[in-house]
Amino acid sequence: MTMIVGLFLFFLLTGMPAAFAIGLPSLLFFIQSDFVPISVAVQRIAGATQSFPLLAVPFFVLAGNLMNVTGITPRLIKFSTLCTGWIAGGLAHVCILLSAIMGGVSGAAVADAAMEARILGPTMIERGFSKGYTAGVIALGSLITATIPPSIGLILYGYVGNVSIGRLFIAGIVPGLMMTVFLMITAWLIAKKRGYQPELKEIPKGREVLKGLNDAKWAILFPVFLIVGIRFGIFTPSEAGAFCVLYALVIGIFVYREMTWQAIWKVLEQSVGDIGMIMLIIMLSSMLGYAIIFDQVPQKMSSFMVGLSDNPTVILFMILGFLVVSGMFVESTVLVLLLTPIFVPVITHIGIDPVHFGILMMSLVTMGSMTPPVGVAMFTVCGLLKCSTHEYVAESLPFVFTIVIVVAILVFIPDVVLFLPNALM
Repeated sequence: MTMIVGLFLFFLLTGMPAAFAIGLPSLLFFIQSDFVPISVAVQRIAGATQSFPLLAVPFFVLAGNLMNVTGITPRLIKFSTLCTGWIAGGLAHVCILLSAIMGGVSGAAVADAAMEARILGPTMIERGFSKGYTAGVIALGSLITATIPPSIGLILYGYVGNVSIGRLFIAGIVPGLMMTVFLMITAWLIAKKRGYQPELKEIPKGREVLKGLNDAKWAILFPVFLIVGIRFGIFTPSEAGAFCVLYALVIGIFVYREMTWQAIWKVLEQSVGDIGMIMLIIMLSSMLGYAIIFDQVPQKMSSFMVGLSDNPTVILFMILGFLVVSGMFVESTVLVLLLTPIFVPVITHIGIDPVHFGILMMSLVTMGSMTPPVGVAMFTVCGLLKCSTHEYVAESLPFVFTIVIVVAILVFIPDVVLFLPNALM
């Protein structure tokens, strides 16, 4: 196992694509093993494609890409502006609220951050917001999509860790809303201190807000239909993905009438690339998952951590600290697939609910995509806004600190995460 980890890190640091950085060391494990035939490696790769729960991933990726060409996004921006544009630093709050709503549409943090950086970022800079503040709000705000359903990360975590995806979806709602409120408070404090002005001169009248709500209702109702359908057994999370694709097509073609066949073809091309990348990582990481279990890594890790402390909270903080550091260097999808089979047995052994841990894990590993040195969301936003990494890091620290506070609350008060799934499921 030490050899696999060493080769994985070496390949990753040399710039090899993540899928092959995982797959080649894992294949070497089977080649040099005297106890496991290499045919098992092929079986594991093929078997990874035969999982019914895993169907949720391609369906939700396709649905998220379809939603972005239905005309939903401009309507959500207008509605978010009506709700929060009158607060000091108005466009910053629009970005954060839009991330919360878009989390129920796209399910992907980097996609959300890129969209907002293209559409809202230039306008914020024109209004006098600093580039670092703008980039920090957009990038860290997109972290909300890590927990708001349908999070792609939660689907993968539930699949690999054998945890209920329905419970994970419902458990992510309250933490996502908490993160929204806390980030908006932080943005407001900074805006008041710097004198950033509201986007709207006065609070909109109720009639205007209701009109904006009516225009955006089909996007806002999307996550509601999702949760209600899963809760009442109308469809499984995998079937929910198929429902979401059909929903996006109906809204785009028949309701808003803004989706063209050319746009659908472009979305299909983009989705094939996105799904292919994710599925290749999943297929090759299944070999590593087998090697982890065969080498009894979860049992060894559990014994090691229990030897350091018998306090579940201390062990949990050690694991979360490891996830924070790992997230700074490795993409979140890869970490979920690599570390879930190791840590879920450990946290289950010490009495921590895997649903609770899943929300914490996804929040922290996704935050890694917004921090140096290899943050994908960070480089995407900074590149689009022509913002230096140094300025981004300096101005994003208050938002990172806010997220740490939210995670700490979730750690010490598990019922914040668990009361909703316990009540509904």
